[in-house]
Amino acid sequence: MSNAILTSDIILKEMLFLLENELVMLGLANRDYESEFGGPQKPGATIRIARPIKGQVRTGKTQQVQDTEEGNTAMTVATLVGADLDMDNVDMTLSIKNFGERYLHPQMIVLANTIDVMAHTELYRNCPNWVGTPGQLINSYADYALGPQRLDELSVPRSKDWAGVLSPADYWGTVGSITALSADAPVRSALQKSNLGRFANTDTYMTQNVKSHTVGNKSGSEQVNGANQNVTYATAKSTTYLSQTFLVKGMTNTTGTMVAGDVFTIDNVYAVNAVTGDQLDFLRQFVVITGATASGGGTASITISPAIITSGPYKTCSAVPADSANITIKGTANTAYRQNLVFHPDAITIAMPPLVKPPGAVKVSSQTYKGISARLIEGYDIVNNDSLWRFDVLVGMLAQQPHLATRLSGT
Repeated sequence: MSNAILTSDIILKEMLFLLENELVMLGLANRDYESEFGGPQKPGATIRIARPIKGQVRTGKTQQVQDTEEGNTAMTVATLVGADLDMDNVDMTLSIKNFGERYLHPQMIVLANTIDVMAHTELYRNCPNWVGTPGQLINSYADYALGPQRLDELSVPRSKDWAGVLSPADYWGTVGSITALSADAPVRSALQKSNLGRFANTDTYMTQNVKSHTVGNKSGSEQVNGANQNVTYATAKSTTYLSQTFLVKGMTNTTGTMVAGDVFTIDNVYAVNAVTGDQLDFLRQFVVITGATASGGGTASITISPAIITSGPYKTCSAVPADSANITIKGTANTAYRQNLVFHPDAITIAMPPLVKPPGAVKVSSQTYKGISARLIEGYDIVNNDSLWRFDVLVGMLAQQPHLATRLSGT
């Protein structure tokens, strides 16, 4: 494009193109509820999202009418993220290509990374499932396949394509093992980009925004503090992550911690098939939603997900934990581990509704491109002959069904 005076509409269009090109998680998440925010919204808009209903099958001819228990969770769109520019008016006569390369692209890279990190953190920190050995590199097909395998074992539906996101180290470890096989040239070419393509029944990507989780200051002697800590679905169904309060003992006095994102198992509490309720051959994993530091007696009250439900169609585990049953927290205390993810799109929901035109703003451009709505406001500094630009997007995200995901380490 030849040089011309750049307008808000031209600049915003280029910014949206660059932003969409840099995002990873946004294209892999559920976007079905975005329209429910309806038209221009102000920060703070909240909707309730219904949880899927499960049924039960009877045996015999006698009717057994079931009560329908529909739970829901709240999603709020309240995070405003943006980028701001201060331009000399001489630069406003550049071509949009040169303007984009010099000024817009660096800003959009940072903005896209911020949104991706937000989404990745929201999902991993509330996901209870974690396969592999923390700290081990994913460097084989067999390592990576543990993720889809676990989703299959947990009866995660295949109604939508599953996705995988790997850190650079784990991505290249996997690519190295696959390209060593006798793949044809087109396959090798695809593997050497940031997209493994359709790999182990998932669409798999590399992103530098895979977060690390630092395990709390655990003692290694944590136990269940009190029997009968199970709840009913009716109690937990409208909590944000199908969660409950849980009491722990055996922590280090005053310094022991269980932090949000920690994953643990409890002796003799096994996972169950989400459809049939049958016990599986591995322990149920739980995630700490709200952590705590131990009291002087080594006890703490935390919030965990999933809630401990041991009967009915919403059953999550095989048995109620016994008092003093041992708790095993995954990983080493105070150690950080990369949080690669494999997930069904419904594990996380993202919405980016349009923003209103602020009262008093004169030059405002609003556009939507591939599901990304943004607003650009232009101002002018008369003293310095500078054009001022404010670029905003409104973002909301919720790990709506985090049990449809698993974290993934190597072996």
